[in-house]
Amino acid sequence: MKSLRFASAEALVSNAQVARESLRNVAYNLYPLLFKASYLLEQGEVIHDLLENWPLAEFNLGNLLGPTADYPEDLSTRACKICLEACLVGLKDYVLNDSPTYTKRLRTANLTGIQDVEVQLCKCQRSLGRWGRTGLLARLCFDLLVELQRRPFNPSILDISIDVFINFFVTEGNYECALQALMVRRHSPLKVRCVAFRADSLGLKKLFYMLRLVEPDSLEKLEMVHNVHMEMEHLQVLLSHLDFPRLVSLTLPARAFNVRRLQGEDESILTAIGEKLSRMSQLRELSLAFSILTGRTRKLLSPLKTPLKTLDLSNCSLNYADMAYLANCLHAPHLEVLDLSGHNVVNLYPSTFFKLLSQASCTLKVLILEECNIEDRNLTMMIVGLTPCRKLQVFKFLGNPLSSQALKCLFNVFCQLPKMKSIEFPVPRDCYPDGVNYPLDDATLSKFDHQKYEKITEELHTILLQANREDIKASTPLFGSYDPDIQETSNELGAFLLQSFRDALENFTTALKKMN
Repeated sequence: MKSLRFASAEALVSNAQVARESLRNVAYNLYPLLFKASYLLEQGEVIHDLLENWPLAEFNLGNLLGPTADYPEDLSTRACKICLEACLVGLKDYVLNDSPTYTKRLRTANLTGIQDVEVQLCKCQRSLGRWGRTGLLARLCFDLLVELQRRPFNPSILDISIDVFINFFVTEGNYECALQALMVRRHSPLKVRCVAFRADSLGLKKLFYMLRLVEPDSLEKLEMVHNVHMEMEHLQVLLSHLDFPRLVSLTLPARAFNVRRLQGEDESILTAIGEKLSRMSQLRELSLAFSILTGRTRKLLSPLKTPLKTLDLSNCSLNYADMAYLANCLHAPHLEVLDLSGHNVVNLYPSTFFKLLSQASCTLKVLILEECNIEDRNLTMMIVGLTPCRKLQVFKFLGNPLSSQALKCLFNVFCQLPKMKSIEFPVPRDCYPDGVNYPLDDATLSKFDHQKYEKITEELHTILLQANREDIKASTPLFGSYDPDIQETSNELGAFLLQSFRDALENFTTALKKMN
């Protein structure tokens, strides 16, 4: 429930003109309260003026929008375009403002607290995602320098130095703009500091150059995804030339490792990469999805001296040796997030898989087993394996050939897990025509009896209701969970894929002509 103070703040900022005229008479310690009220009401003009005159040494967006005594609701999931643009433009105008209400004390602006979600609760229904925030901040930093050069010299500008912490997201589409912001950082009052860095649809030369500029020794999260064509040799070069001592989370692109093409002398590359990873003493999250690691997981992960909490090995072509290592490794008792999608672990490696699950049962919060060929005959083993996982919050098992009866049994188990919040379950096998083969291709995926599916889904939700577990969200996102970064850059991603296909076709045609 909102406090009287917050209600008063809402009343003031609801009239933008009055609020803007009144800011000079507002005590500095009320600025955070007015900011959250303005953000809630999407008063962009008021937000801009608050930032332009910000009286405190720190502006932390996540803390300001998070739960407070005056207003307990968390607004950090509202990546509202109106509000965020007003924040960033207001930050630039803070530097240019010659007559601020208070002495300029601002030293840090932390923009990392925003969470990008699928459903925007703001009235405008328009979001400014991570890619958009990166591009806008980069342009504003460059525009600020241009504006300062245009104006008469003001020596007080030399005293302004604001570290702007942000989660950077760079693609080919915003590369030049982001590059400019990093190159002029030394001369700009707004100094971009990257806490996290995500690269997609970017060539390796540009990626490596960008990583040099973002100060890798301060990076906490590094994601190189989708259309970054990196192989083991490239990764070895990267880790040999740059150090990431504070890196907590590392995501590598698909096929970063492909051990099937390794020659005998190439084994040393894996050893070298494992040794480089071991130097990242803060590393807790590692994603190697869609690499081919058959029989080499131990070589890569055993050098790590600190246990991982998140491990994504989905579609990595693991074998028995890999599963045996995982079940007995340093990381198993500490895992909070585990993704083994794309592996037939229950049928091919039951003893090692369930040992791994047992080892992780005290810590595991998220388990993802999509397209693992889990069938009705595996139901008893799955129930025995899942029951001890008392901290499990999320379980995703899309694409498995389970019947509606098996799903009902599993839902009864989910009701007994006290922390369970989210389930992503497959369309029951009995909703598809007889003889359908798993894993399902895209053409078959949506060709099921929708009426029967709706009836079964209703029965599954009834199980949750009868157990007083309305807090559990159960759904079947046929084509995967929502990814805000892919959603925001989908047009560019599609264009990049099309160009890659054209280039491959052209190379193939050229090769055919040479053969003839």
